[in-house]
Amino acid sequence: MTAPSPVSPVPPADLPGTLGELRAAGHQHRTVKQELRDNLLARMRTGGDRFPGIVGYDDTVLPEVERALLAGHDLVLLGERGQGKTRLIRSLAGLLDEWTPVIPGSVLNEHPMHPLTPASRAAVAEAGDDLPIGWLHRSMRYGEKLATPDTSVGDLIGDVDPIKIAEGRSLGDPETIHFGLVPRTNRGIFAVNELPDLAERIQVALLNVLEERDIQVRGYQLRLPLDLLLVASANPEDYTNRGRIITPLKDRFGAEIRTHYPLELDLELALIRQEAQLVAEVPEHVLEVLARFARVVRESPSVDQRSGVSARFAIAAAETVAAAALRRAGLLAASAPAPAPGSSEVPAGAPSSSKSGNRGPLLPTQPVARVGDAVSVVSTLRGKVEFESGEDGREAEILAHLLRTATAETFRARLSGIDLSGFTALVADDAVVETGELVAATDLLAQVGTVPGLAKVLDRLGLGDAPTPEEAAAGIEFVLEGLHLTRRLGKDVTDDGRTRYGGRG
Repeated sequence: MTAPSPVSPVPPADLPGTLGELRAAGHQHRTVKQELRDNLLARMRTGGDRFPGIVGYDDTVLPEVERALLAGHDLVLLGERGQGKTRLIRSLAGLLDEWTPVIPGSVLNEHPMHPLTPASRAAVAEAGDDLPIGWLHRSMRYGEKLATPDTSVGDLIGDVDPIKIAEGRSLGDPETIHFGLVPRTNRGIFAVNELPDLAERIQVALLNVLEERDIQVRGYQLRLPLDLLLVASANPEDYTNRGRIITPLKDRFGAEIRTHYPLELDLELALIRQEAQLVAEVPEHVLEVLARFARVVRESPSVDQRSGVSARFAIAAAETVAAAALRRAGLLAASAPAPAPGSSEVPAGAPSSSKSGNRGPLLPTQPVARVGDAVSVVSTLRGKVEFESGEDGREAEILAHLLRTATAETFRARLSGIDLSGFTALVADDAVVETGELVAATDLLAQVGTVPGLAKVLDRLGLGDAPTPEEAAAGIEFVLEGLHLTRRLGKDVTDDGRTRYGGRG
């Protein structure tokens, strides 16, 4: 229901402990929207990071979000899946004050200078400046609900508590109300994810929250002027077909902001680097292949454009190829022969690695993903893409073709203008170079030996002038695959998964 907080923060000891001390410190009560506005402006003036972790929205979405916050508007974010809507909503909590005063025990997080419920008003009147106060951290002022068809008005707004009735309270007593998620997030930010999935009759319950800023619970004569920012996320209605945002509710949101996927390749790459949890090294050129792959899938006429292709597609792809490299290292470790003393397994064009420290270049190093590992993502990520109805049965074929397209585009972008004749010469006179998922880096390097131009290739691929054997093998395999895709080498895949590059014969 709310963002997880593993440890409840402890307020500093120097914060005021009573209402009188709070007044003496010059504290002024502000609404949540005033608080967000003031803190946003303060970060603008100092150049601070206003929305940490949000990539690709600096010139498009974030200015609209900032205008909405400065205007004091509730907002709804519309966009396809995997565009970071929830991440953006959660980042808004970082604009709240780090600590805010509350009346201890208040389920509505009431401000000591602005009590809402009869019980809190009576407590303030009785204790006066001696009223003890508590402090609430910003992380505890964010509430979130995933809209599901079984969500009730009681979940969001509140309902009568039968236990309090059984204790002898009368039905007209406001103390018999069990407040829902929205009022319990009073003086904070409340988010409703996938708002169209909320039943229309339940959406009606939010109308007063957005406009009159109060709540209604059954037949109670109750008016609680709630102080919160309400934010919702939704997929475009023409895609979800699961529901809609009712017109009166849409009218009450002050801002409707459309999100989007990364507009530039560099932003796609930055998002993958930030979010992917990689268990092995994935070279930059392989990450670029995966970023381009996500982009060409989004643009393919065979893919349902209304559903979109989530940013999680490329992130999961990067994690999958890293796992493939780790699997290769694990399977080959037991069968790897001990290196001969003083031998070198890196060809002359690729100097021995200094990254292994005192272990030397021949001892095991970090697994490195190769472009051939990307083939594994076609089957595992097929479920993340929705295809047009006429493409039934061809999903894997389409994705495999688009992956080859992305690889060829990366090959041209990275290695255009470099003389690669040394690589084509490897397969002269019917010779072949064998690689594949379970071919060790040392085996591949032993086949190619010294290749003219390899050092320049590795430098262009960002692998540096002292690559490990695994990095050198990743660069060589990328060149071989690129030459095949540009029709300069032949390629044959064996039944046991090995890939043989040879002449076009």
